[in-house]
Amino acid sequence: MRIVIAGGHGQIALRLERLLAARGDEAVGVIRNPQQSEDLREAGAEPVVLDLESASVEETAEVLRGADAVVFAAGAGPDSGSARKDTVDRGAAVLFADAAERAGVRRYVVVSSMGADPDNRGEEVFDVYQRAKGEADAYVQSRSGLAWTILRPGMLTNDAGTGQIQLAASTGRGPIPRDDVAAVLVELLDTPATAGLTLELISGNKPVTVAVKDIAGN
Repeated sequence: MRIVIAGGHGQIALRLERLLAARGDEAVGVIRNPQQSEDLREAGAEPVVLDLESASVEETAEVLRGADAVVFAAGAGPDSGSARKDTVDRGAAVLFADAAERAGVRRYVVVSSMGADPDNRGEEVFDVYQRAKGEADAYVQSRSGLAWTILRPGMLTNDAGTGQIQLAASTGRGPIPRDDVAAVLVELLDTPATAGLTLELISGNKPVTVAVKDIAGN
């Protein structure tokens, strides 16, 4: 498969790119900073430099044409202010969804956030972030041309992955290693029957493959 990943230099994205490359898939990472290109190549991914805060739908669609699926894993980052929560966490996700539809790529997987809520009215930066992610999720959920899956991980850690997770519409809060988030993304990409699902993810006691098959009804 050819998988295009927004936010290609992010911690989850780099892990995902390594997993995809290791099994022979073609991973393409969209990045804003060309100096990150070598990191993507080392992960086995093809870097594409494109600023999703200023790119047009058509420019983005050109990158996505011919892909089997896209993964939106971009984020403004913990040190960014409220303005970039809107332009990246919401705006870039909307742009990528529109571009996927224009490019004819139906499979669209979003790395969202547990607690994402378009109706969050708080004005702290984290409230703005959760609202932006919620608005982005709601937009993606409204697109009939996309076979979307929205993944909302709990508290992300850099612990080694265990391969044991809990995946459900609602899990309650808990931690999850980034390694395991990447592994779940691979399984979601391989499981078209998860389209139309919004899922929470934390560490648990079920193997990744089994958990994804169970939630897909397989």
